[in-house]
Amino acid sequence: MSADLLHVAIGIAVAGFELFGVGVITLGSVLACGRFAFIHKGFELTARYRSLRQELGGAILLGLEFLVAADIIRTVTIDPSLQDVAILALIVLIRTFLSVALQIEIERGWSWRRNRPSPPDHPST
Repeated sequence: MSADLLHVAIGIAVAGFELFGVGVITLGSVLACGRFAFIHKGFELTARYRSLRQELGGAILLGLEFLVAADIIRTVTIDPSLQDVAILALIVLIRTFLSVALQIEIERGWSWRRNRPSPPDHPST
C-alpha cells in the first residue's frame, strides 16, 4: 500500500468520523426537539425544558467525542508537526472544557458529588 493511498484512506476515515459526529449532533437535536414538542406534552414546561436540555447536551457530548477522535487521527497520522500538535492540544482542551461544562449542566453538578447524602437542614443540638 503506497503512502498516498494510505493518506487518502486516513482522510476518508477522518471525514467519516467528522460526518458521524455532526450526524449524531444533528439527529440527537432533532429527536430531542421532537420529544419536547410531541412526546413530553403532558409534562409541565419546566420538566419538558429540563429534559430537552439534557437530551441536547447528551447529543452534543457524543458528537464532540467523534469530532475530537477525528482531530486526533488527522493530527497523529497525516504529517504531524509541532504546530499541528499544538493546535490539536488547543482544540482538545476547548472541546474537553465544553464536554465538562455540558456534563455538569446535564447532571446538575459534579458527577462524583451526585450520590453523596445531602447535609441536614439544621444542626441537631
